[in-house]
Amino acid sequence: MDRGSDRQADGDGAAQPPDGLAAGNTAQSEAWNGDVGEYWVRRRAHQERRYRRLTPRLMAAAGIRADSRVLDIGCGSGGTALEAARAAAAGTVLGVDLSGPMLAEARRQAAAAGLPQVAFAQGDAQVHPFGAAAFDVVISRYGMMFFADPEGALRNIARALRPGGRLAFLCWRDLALNAYLTVPFEALAPYVPPPDFGAPGAPGPFSLADPGRIRALLDGAGFGGVSVEAVDEPMWMGTDEDDAVASLTAMPLTRSLLDQAGEEARGRALAALRETLAAHRGPDGVTLGCASWLVTAGRR
Repeated sequence: MDRGSDRQADGDGAAQPPDGLAAGNTAQSEAWNGDVGEYWVRRRAHQERRYRRLTPRLMAAAGIRADSRVLDIGCGSGGTALEAARAAAAGTVLGVDLSGPMLAEARRQAAAAGLPQVAFAQGDAQVHPFGAAAFDVVISRYGMMFFADPEGALRNIARALRPGGRLAFLCWRDLALNAYLTVPFEALAPYVPPPDFGAPGAPGPFSLADPGRIRALLDGAGFGGVSVEAVDEPMWMGTDEDDAVASLTAMPLTRSLLDQAGEEARGRALAALRETLAAHRGPDGVTLGCASWLVTAGRR
């Protein structure tokens, strides 16, 4: 198992990009080693609660055994890697991500949980030298949509997976089906510029929304037995509308949009957002729908 690329910061504490970075992936690296990565570190516990209905679906589909060698692509602050390590108690887990800040948090969480079988590497999964057939299972929770070269990334991941090994990942379906984003941004729309979630098929959260594209990419990379299952679950947004507003407005994307509005427009936007989210408050807090694909495949 490759345990290299563990650099976290330079002498001034600034996050550094990984040594090996695929062409076209510089913007993603800068984002995840900047404000975006820092945001998700601060919101780690909130994020895990948001995904509490989704993470078990991924883990059940992965079929991790006690002695499995597991690779977690886009592991972020370590939530899924730690879950995999608990399942692979006699195995190994490697979490890989572009984000130095998030990996530093993942290491802290793993140490606190007493899970020595999990390690983390800062790297670009499109080109990272994982080693041939080094893993039995590859998982990813919303980490597969950001590749500049998805064909190359999946070929590299396939090489790292032993023949007969299993791939399981979650990715988003169409934006229009994901109320956890459409509802808040529709509330903000009269007052701030529209968000840019990327062109169809371009690197971004909805690049794998087309199941036909998923199947074609996996087939071309050497996977068979592909299953693309629709998963619809409520997304927890916050304990109440104020918590949900605080979380949403701390996102670098939302903060940037609000910064472009005048003071009066910004105040109206926040009031509209709070009113909208209050209408979705229930016994479990504020929840909105989310729509994902749960994808599984085997290495041919």
